Amino acid sequence: MTFEKTRGLVAAPPTAMHADGAVDLDPIEAQCEMLVRDGVVGAFVCGTTGEGPSLTVGERIAVAERWARVAPDGFRVIVHVGHTCLPDSQALAARAAADGAWGVGAMAPLFFRPASLEDLVDCAARIASAAPGLPFYYYHIPAMTNVDFPMAEFLRAAAGRIPNLAGVKYSSVDLMGYAACLDVDGGRFDCLFGKDEILLSALVLGAEGAIGSTYSFAAPLYGRILDAFRAGDLPTARRLQKRSMAVVRVALRYGFVIVPFKHMMRMVGLDVGPVRPPLRPLPAEQVSALRSELEAVGFFEFCSR
Repeated sequence: MTFEKTRGLVAAPPTAMHADGAVDLDPIEAQCEMLVRDGVVGAFVCGTTGEGPSLTVGERIAVAERWARVAPDGFRVIVHVGHTCLPDSQALAARAAADGAWGVGAMAPLFFRPASLEDLVDCAARIASAAPGLPFYYYHIPAMTNVDFPMAEFLRAAAGRIPNLAGVKYSSVDLMGYAACLDVDGGRFDCLFGKDEILLSALVLGAEGAIGSTYSFAAPLYGRILDAFRAGDLPTARRLQKRSMAVVRVALRYGFVIVPFKHMMRMVGLDVGPVRPPLRPLPAEQVSALRSELEAVGFFEFCSR
């Protein structure tokens, strides 16, 4: 089974919440419209930025279904279905297929972790088999899962076990490992790069598609990086990538990135509410400081508004 590779930016959008922490589905259509307007080609929903591990199975189904329903033709909704419980992952994958998602992805279980590459392949194969007609991406994010097998080896081992394996969402700074993924089986797999702040490095190595959380509110900046790179204007691409690095560096000073990112969404005109405990929103004085620091690095010159 073959799938057309993703070319361009796929956002990892935050999941909107009401003030009491309940999931709010109403902003999803506006989120999708903003992404389309900013040239984003898809959304990876209920992943890390979407607080997927903090949502119930029912909430994840509702969020994914709404995204699939409001997405225009050609917009790729990839639903993260990873879970500590394998049957729940399978149920989420099957439901995503039934609800019209374009694809599914799954990170490794976070608590009882695969002890070997074979265990990881087996786990991924079981999840992918629940949505056999959809592209399946393994979500490689070792900083969160503590599962860190070489992804090129995973692709080679999984190719014969997972007929609908499309590729990987590669959220690691190991660029040598990423380059190896791009070369597997003559470049067959869709290797979506997942570290926004070093996107240009991946483009130089051959990346064509990327999934990132900051594309939810700053896609125009990254679109300009892509345009400059494709035009052979590396000085401009480097300058813009350093602007991205400065924005991410500011955000990291305010806690785990989902927290400042939700505040940043509000700053660009789309309120997606608070984070869910145990994460906590920033106090008002820190929100003000965050805005000032973002202004100082030119964030509002390039983001969606």
